[in-house]
Amino acid sequence: MVPAIAVALLGATPEPRVATFGRWRDAGEQIIDSGIALYFPAPHSFTGEHVLELQGHGGLIVEALIERIVQLGARRARAGEFSERAFLNDKIDLAQAEAIADLIDAGSQAAARAAMRSLQGEFSQRVRATRDALTQLRVYVEAAIDFPEEEIDFLASAELRERVDHVRKLLHAVLAAARRGALLTRGMTVVIAGRPNAGKSTLLNALAGFDAAIVTPVPGTTRDLLRQKVDIGGVPVEIIDTAGLRPATEDAIEAEGMRRARDMLRQADHVLYVVDAAADPQARSYDEERDSLPPEVAVTVVLNKSDLAPAISPATSAATTGATPTATAPLRLAISAATGQGLEALRAHLAAATGHTEGLGGSFSARARHVHALEQAAGQLDAACQQLAARQGELAAFELRGAQASLGEVIGDVTSDELLGRIFGSFCIGK
Repeated sequence: MVPAIAVALLGATPEPRVATFGRWRDAGEQIIDSGIALYFPAPHSFTGEHVLELQGHGGLIVEALIERIVQLGARRARAGEFSERAFLNDKIDLAQAEAIADLIDAGSQAAARAAMRSLQGEFSQRVRATRDALTQLRVYVEAAIDFPEEEIDFLASAELRERVDHVRKLLHAVLAAARRGALLTRGMTVVIAGRPNAGKSTLLNALAGFDAAIVTPVPGTTRDLLRQKVDIGGVPVEIIDTAGLRPATEDAIEAEGMRRARDMLRQADHVLYVVDAAADPQARSYDEERDSLPPEVAVTVVLNKSDLAPAISPATSAATTGATPTATAPLRLAISAATGQGLEALRAHLAAATGHTEGLGGSFSARARHVHALEQAAGQLDAACQQLAARQGELAAFELRGAQASLGEVIGDVTSDELLGRIFGSFCIGK
């Protein structure tokens, strides 16, 4: 159909892969527009099918040209259809197809570079290398099952342990990289929490670089969630200021603000718990609130107003002394949001929390579904190891097959039509 449309529009099919000037005509041979035509015959095109690209003038002319092409038998593309066709024709795998959408939607230069690396196949290559090693492990295990009469116990051999360790190392490495890539793709959510009047809104303004939130000496000024997007270390970060947390309140509006704050804490990637260091240098307010904070979310205790507390300074904070934060004793970082003291250390700390402090050179984009599939594969590999330890070769082989299928979901070797519809339906129109 594409060659026939080219003849109808231009009078002839353009020479393949050569920019050709032409005038595009309607059914009455009137000129619609003029410009450059590029023809890519199958299979040497992005989609693997015949493709005709027309580069003309904008405005209403474009719609007139589209209507003429539809008259000639074409139709308007569905969202993501070009990428979907490229995937179905084995031009790209599913992770590469998703990287196209990530590239279009990139919120920073770092995210765009990471998406380009995924589009070029870096993520897919690492997944395939892991799957190949897993396949070799599975072959070894199933061979041991098929020859039980052999005197050597292959399921207890040092070679098997080495193979398992190799696969585990590859899988955990690509999983860690995918988690960082997913964070870079969607951005990090940082929630600022703490008691009323601890300086949370002042901190939001300091990180944003302008007065995004109203700041007054009156406790409880912030009643609702305030959101601001910033770039920290090349990663898009959404910082959310919340209502002050306190044990109880008679104010219904303040109570609703605290409910929303606690809901947002559960959705955060990182929490900055702000303490008024002048009034609470030992951060007792954090100790009182600690058990109510989501245990799975990383927390940094920010000792704000340190300029009003001479005994506390950035030079004595855990961030600069090398202290290692733990779940029960998180990092404590002294700053002054009002003067800017310690803010660079806080930004560096947040950049480190994203996992992209090494110049972003090796990052690739990833999505939540990739992380889920890789986590599932890691769990199945662990289950296989347990079965191998119990000399249950058949059950171990079953788990290894499951892990292999989970890796296949990442690049689209094992993918349902429903999932494909959701993925490509989220693309921009056409592409």
